[in-house]
Amino acid sequence: METIILAVVIAVVVIGALGGLIVGSRRRKPLPPPPPKTPDITAPPAEPHVGDEAETPRDEPRRTIEEVDLPGGAAPVAVEEPPAVEEAPEIEIPEPTAGRLVRLRARLSRSQNALGKGLLTLLSREHLDDETWEEIEDTLLTADVGVQPTQELVEGLRERVKVLGTRTPEELRGLLREELLKLVGTDVDRSVKTEPEDRKPGIVMVVGVNGTGKTTTTGKLARVLVADGRTVVLGAADTFRAAAADQLQTWGERVGAYTVRGPEAGDPASVAFDAVKEGKEMGVDVVLIDTAGRLHTKTGLMDELGKVKRVVEKHAPLDEVLLVLDATTGQNGLVQARVFAEVVDITGIVLTKLDGTAKGGIVVAVQRELGVPVKLVGLGEGADDLAPFEPEAFVDALIGD
Repeated sequence: METIILAVVIAVVVIGALGGLIVGSRRRKPLPPPPPKTPDITAPPAEPHVGDEAETPRDEPRRTIEEVDLPGGAAPVAVEEPPAVEEAPEIEIPEPTAGRLVRLRARLSRSQNALGKGLLTLLSREHLDDETWEEIEDTLLTADVGVQPTQELVEGLRERVKVLGTRTPEELRGLLREELLKLVGTDVDRSVKTEPEDRKPGIVMVVGVNGTGKTTTTGKLARVLVADGRTVVLGAADTFRAAAADQLQTWGERVGAYTVRGPEAGDPASVAFDAVKEGKEMGVDVVLIDTAGRLHTKTGLMDELGKVKRVVEKHAPLDEVLLVLDATTGQNGLVQARVFAEVVDITGIVLTKLDGTAKGGIVVAVQRELGVPVKLVGLGEGADDLAPFEPEAFVDALIGD
């Protein structure tokens, strides 16, 4: 029995020893090396590990509890500011019209006296032969005086120089001044008719082609009238150009004039009619109607201008129809003037940009063409650079001092 137990114990010991050797040999077997890591050239830069950003840098200011958004907290409530109250534009007091052209004479003479100086130089020659008189004619024609007025001026000068004989510079200047004044005309009524005797308001319509500064001229004319103590209503009958009504209203607000306007692309005749109606109800002195710029070659547009005139005259006859011409267009302005005169009865001319051209003879030419006087001239971009036309001041600017 003991022999059997001993044999079992020995067997167990032997089996345990063998098991330990096997396990030990397995543990000592080295693991296979890991596969080599292939570099990823497109991989983004390594992100910070968890906790790297947990510590606030010492140089960064710490936020207060009020500045920290708590989880689940209510979104900040935006406080609405009260709407800004638009202030009424300040009413300007325009510069008085008396003497404006005198103030602007230097500006005018800078562009115009080349004509006068050229004529005086030619007339001062010792011998005034036919060639010299042809040069004098060319000088006048270049200044857009026109063929017929030029011939009249040259004939008058030749006759007077022949009678005078010897000629001093002062005498020549006096002769030229007198002959030019004859052409420009000093016995013409150049006042803008805005005060009819039998009714109120006076009605003035402003017409012209695109680009002549018609709306701006209407606004400046409102300033001229306000400066003379008149009250004004503006009619924005230029409904084709989107900015025209806004532009005219801005001009009116600056001097306290009310502007009547209609819908964009609306009927201009209706706007003009309403402007006169409101002017009557308000008891103002003058209604100024700004019409859309028309190409003198477009028959339909010109016919519509005639319609505006007829509709306005259902209230009362027009006191003035002022044609705005750009002095720099020269003889082309005469073609425009002729067509407008056929559609509406032009009563006066406004020459703009007269300070920007050396062709001051257009004053003479356009008056001859239409048989109506130049009443106002524009001599710059300023709000008060529209002045009544004064023949003496104009001629003095032409020939210089």
